[in-house]
Amino acid sequence: MAGSRSVVMGRPREFDIDEALERAMQVFWERGYEGVSLTCLAKAMGITKPSLYAAFGDKKELFRRALERYTEGPADYGMRALEEPTARAVAEAILRGAVRTTTRPGGPEGCLGVQGALASSEVGRPAHDMLVEWRNSSALRVEERFQRAVDEGDLPRDADPRRLARYIMTVAFGIAVQAASGLGRDELQDIADTALECWLPNRTRD
Repeated sequence: MAGSRSVVMGRPREFDIDEALERAMQVFWERGYEGVSLTCLAKAMGITKPSLYAAFGDKKELFRRALERYTEGPADYGMRALEEPTARAVAEAILRGAVRTTTRPGGPEGCLGVQGALASSEVGRPAHDMLVEWRNSSALRVEERFQRAVDEGDLPRDADPRRLARYIMTVAFGIAVQAASGLGRDELQDIADTALECWLPNRTRD
């Protein structure tokens, strides 16, 4: 009996990986990469540090997995927006999605993809680089969608897809920063609406 009990007690703790990853995402979202230790992460996830290492590898890998979960979950509005029928509808879906996601009741304010690695020390460099790539990739997908809009005649031939994509993504990321600074949903929606009013004010150029 004693031998059997030792085997049972020595087994790694079982846990729901999806639930643990969800908790990690919330902690990174709220406190950033550098703002939380592995000990704090393990505690928030309800697991031991050895279990964390076994399931997710190091802190960098855990952050990468958390960012993937964020992209496919709270921030999935970005990919869904690209399916809208017009370029303007894409822009509107991105900005409205940014407002909703950065002001979720009971959730962290702001955006994991923006606030996740604001510090610039070497400790946070892996997360910083990861998020730079994440933001650039997001902007590139929007640019490609706007280029398609030009090719299909939805946008004027002289429209600049890259310029428009940078404009929309800059406003979207700015909404996240303002949300983290305490602006409410109504105020942020007003910012989004103002940006949309400026959408291609001049459809042609000399």
